[in-house]
Amino acid sequence: MSDYTPKYYDPLDTSSVTSVICRELEAQSLIPLTPELPRFEGSGLYAIYYTDTTEPLYAPLVPHDIPVYVGQSLSHNSATGVATRGKSPLWSRVRGHARSIEGGGLRLEEFAARLLRMPDVHADLGENGLRVNYQPVWNAILRGFGSNEQGASTRKSARTKWDTVHQGRNRSYGESKHTREALIEEARVHIRMRIALVGEIPWR
Repeated sequence: MSDYTPKYYDPLDTSSVTSVICRELEAQSLIPLTPELPRFEGSGLYAIYYTDTTEPLYAPLVPHDIPVYVGQSLSHNSATGVATRGKSPLWSRVRGHARSIEGGGLRLEEFAARLLRMPDVHADLGENGLRVNYQPVWNAILRGFGSNEQGASTRKSARTKWDTVHQGRNRSYGESKHTREALIEEARVHIRMRIALVGEIPWR
């Protein structure tokens, strides 16, 4: 065995820690987004899932437990280090997303979330792992779901892809650069691709 070399293993390797975080998030129970979540304190990681069968675009995701959107809420501003306003950034973030889902004409009772309170540095790793491996359709294709109304600057901007497909949020945009039908087809193809690759996700 002159050519034998023992395996190298670093338990704190970034990919290993990321897998642990993502696995822990996915071990959490799915929490319906309606009725409104009870308020809780803390920041962390979250993933939003479609859970029903009535939306043909998203229904194929359900058996594979693939989220439509992932994100994080931070306890401190990443640029300044200043603590965020309020003690419940994770709750506030998901609550805002629930309003967007309803505003976009979707049935809120058909969506649920997994949430995990954790330090900012670990939430950052987890969000990146979920984004890269799942490429959730609202993160990767129908972008704009997580955007906020920003007054006149938003009204001058083109309508987001998410708002082009799911119209009705209480905000104003300029003209859309995309057609709704083309975006739906792009999202449908993307979802099929992500389902085909779900077995390659390292922590599953």
